[in-house]
Amino acid sequence: MEKYLIAHDLGTSGDKATLFSEDGTLIKSVMFAYDTHFFNSTWAEQNPLDWWKAFCCANHELLKDVDKERVAGIAFSGQMMGCVVVDKEGLVLRPAIIWADQRSLQEEKWIRDNIEEWEFYQITGHRISSAYSIEKLMWIKQNEPDIYAKTYKMLQPKDYLIYRLTGRFITDYTDASGTNCMDLKALCWSDKILDITEIDREKLTEIHASTYVAGELGKKISEECGLAQGTPIVVGGGDGLCAAVGAGSVREGDAFNYLGSSSWVALTSNKPIYDKDMKTYNWAHMIEGKYSPNGTMQAAGNSYQFIRKILCKDLEEKADLQNISVYELMNQELKQSSVGANGLLYLPYILGERSPRWNPDARGAFIGLKMEHQRKDLIRAGVEGIIMNLAIILNVFQNDEIDIRSLNVIGGLAKSKEIRQIIADIYGLEIRKLNWVDEATSMGAAVAAGVGVGVLKDFTEISKFIKVEDVIQPQMNCHQKYQSLRKVFDQSYYALLDTYQTLSKWKIE
Repeated sequence: MEKYLIAHDLGTSGDKATLFSEDGTLIKSVMFAYDTHFFNSTWAEQNPLDWWKAFCCANHELLKDVDKERVAGIAFSGQMMGCVVVDKEGLVLRPAIIWADQRSLQEEKWIRDNIEEWEFYQITGHRISSAYSIEKLMWIKQNEPDIYAKTYKMLQPKDYLIYRLTGRFITDYTDASGTNCMDLKALCWSDKILDITEIDREKLTEIHASTYVAGELGKKISEECGLAQGTPIVVGGGDGLCAAVGAGSVREGDAFNYLGSSSWVALTSNKPIYDKDMKTYNWAHMIEGKYSPNGTMQAAGNSYQFIRKILCKDLEEKADLQNISVYELMNQELKQSSVGANGLLYLPYILGERSPRWNPDARGAFIGLKMEHQRKDLIRAGVEGIIMNLAIILNVFQNDEIDIRSLNVIGGLAKSKEIRQIIADIYGLEIRKLNWVDEATSMGAAVAAGVGVGVLKDFTEISKFIKVEDVIQPQMNCHQKYQSLRKVFDQSYYALLDTYQTLSKWKIE
């Protein structure tokens, strides 16, 4: 009898639960939302009890017409870089501080004052940043000492659910690599960084592989969460690394580009890739012994949405009448413009920038506007600016040791053939669209579950779940034009550095 695998993608907006057969067929998917509380300008928190409620509701809905005894195992894909503090009984001591929270700037400064950033980057694979978990726990210690004193363990979001299901305080290598305190090469907590941060080591969890079976469900908890007694609980991984597996990046040199609201370029490597300018960073991969060098920009799809909102009100009305997406009409327009958008550049820094610029003061701009420019040019320039920015990240990974000849693309922007052609032309690579562009994280978690319980042999069996649906080759004459344009793109960014800083201070005043 065929077995099922369940993936829970515990994201920022909700828990998406997906049921797969062991042959890779997607059977059903449900989503249960929960709230995020934004306040004090830079704070972002969630209630872990909301995660648990969503998890239970999702299982009951997912399995209402399915024999739950046929579920071979479940695993998680979870939002990363969080901070959930619990006592010895696993009771939550305060709301979870999630990845989007930036309150721990003083803690970030403390680390930076006590270690050279390049050394830190080589230990953890990451820059020092308030976005990561250890800085958040430092903030709790400094500002909520009573809570810190009661804290038995700091957990990641998915790991809180694993505790509720198994009674064990554990995490996996991928999520641990997003705490800013794991030694990436040794795959253990870094004594040096814990000494600098003055965080008690015993407040951190055991670290295991993503395929590790944390335990099996007991009778009482299985009834509450809608699963069968004895169902194996596999740890899974952080959402970005689950997406890597779901995008087919499981062998050295396999690269992919996620094109959503934010966007990243990543690949699978046998060792971390350290960039001298620290433009990029490194995660532990879901596959033991491998790594996922990565660079994430802030506003990819966000830029396209911004252009839609500002310039395309009439197209939205037209799309409603035709019962199609407004983005289809925008894509038709950008196709009518030419390479280089008739001499127009867009700098996609409307939310500041992470990789490759690492400049929170950076601002978006259209450069080169002329009276003869039309909306089609602004739309095309917007897409070209997004992809030229991502190309800087890709170039860090293209070296003598790793030969990247093709790139799998997933995410909302990947649905457009016109945009995929621009990607191919700017990167100079074969671009391959997968049959599922929105399900990569769930598929990665499902494969981890399958490998963990033995119904799949290893992560290469992602090939059962995904297929290449479309392939686009680069037009090399266009690629050469973009190579020249990218130099102007870089020059434009650096020419505006003083302007960014001035505008940032003006806003604060």
